[in-house]
Amino acid sequence: MKLLIKNAHVVSDFYDMDKLMDVYISDGIIKEVGENLDYDCEVLNADGNVLMPGLIDISCKICESGYENKDNVIRVSESAAAGGFTTLTTSPNTLPIIDNKSVVEYVYAKAAAGSVVNMFLFGSMTKGCEGVEIAEIGEMIDKGVIAIADGGASIPNSETMRNIMLYIKMFDVPLIMQCLDKDLAGDGVVNSGYMSTKLGLKGNPIEAEEIMVSRNLILAKHLNCKVHLTNITGINSVHLIRDAKNEINGDDKEGKGLITAGTCPHYFTLTEKEVDNFNTFAKVNPPLRTQRDVDGIIQGIKDGTIDIISSGHMPAPFDRKNTEFEKAAYGISSLETSLMVSYTALVKSGVITIHELADKMAKNPAKILGLRTKGMIKEGMDADLIVVDVNSEQIVDSSYFASKAKYSPYDGYKFYGKPIYTICGGKIVGKYL
Repeated sequence: MKLLIKNAHVVSDFYDMDKLMDVYISDGIIKEVGENLDYDCEVLNADGNVLMPGLIDISCKICESGYENKDNVIRVSESAAAGGFTTLTTSPNTLPIIDNKSVVEYVYAKAAAGSVVNMFLFGSMTKGCEGVEIAEIGEMIDKGVIAIADGGASIPNSETMRNIMLYIKMFDVPLIMQCLDKDLAGDGVVNSGYMSTKLGLKGNPIEAEEIMVSRNLILAKHLNCKVHLTNITGINSVHLIRDAKNEINGDDKEGKGLITAGTCPHYFTLTEKEVDNFNTFAKVNPPLRTQRDVDGIIQGIKDGTIDIISSGHMPAPFDRKNTEFEKAAYGISSLETSLMVSYTALVKSGVITIHELADKMAKNPAKILGLRTKGMIKEGMDADLIVVDVNSEQIVDSSYFASKAKYSPYDGYKFYGKPIYTICGGKIVGKYL
């Protein structure tokens, strides 16, 4: 299969974005990037729009059998393509839980049969994602998982976490860790503070995140273990991560990348005030925090403390969101808004450049996960690409989402940076003009 993309402003460290460039693709690989290319094949005219590397999501939950009323592999891959994501990873806490080689084989088979984008799996650190007994990590890695994760629930026992880190060092894969002290968070459903008091809801204090960030950083530093702290929400967590990265990296080039961190668009654009009037569409885990925390996350993105921006996509059925706040499910439908929200809040506002956004949503995730042929536009790399309209304003209307989770805290918001073509493996898998 051959494809020639014409007249694009290419976001890449290797080419001049100010020029209109062409990209020739054959057999799923970028073969040539240059001006005025001419090949006898299918042509896609980018019409002067931006060409970015396909986005790679490092924090996404894909629900399969047992959760048929939620997004399945096919539906979530279509939602990903609509949002510009050409590579998805999935948390292990699906049903069945990805904690052994048989489940890995099963889910990969389902993905191969139905996904329109690349899909990779995270294996669970512990059996049943229960945080107690270490899972069959080595066997899952042999079957193709590219990282080991806690399934969104921090391992409470520090000795168990230490043993997992010692074990994982035998393999060249990262640990993906959400930081939340469950004992301290308790049954809190919103950030502990003004809104929890106003609404009379149980609060989840930011200290529950900071404690686990501290513990995991201490263990990683002592054991020299590669860890990625995902879904960071608080300014003090950013300070802790920044200090740890500076201490570990210093002048030691080999230490770089040992500790990485990520966040999601809703944590640098929305605050706890979104849950006012018991708005369950803003009920997410971890919860939305304060404006001070939002500002801290943005600063962490700007100075590089935050390496990755992920979707945090965690779809829940509408009927489980449209109920009493305390009973409502956590979750957000965010694959189709993440790029637009991030571009508008960070690039259009001047916080970072579009090249830096591409790094945080494509290049850095690829590097952390060891996906060496993805994340950049360069000859010889995989042809996972998106054509993005950065000039036209778009209004979010979740009723048109490909996801079954047709709701969004951004409904009615206006953003820039809509993907208009998504190309995966050299094949156009989405057209959204």
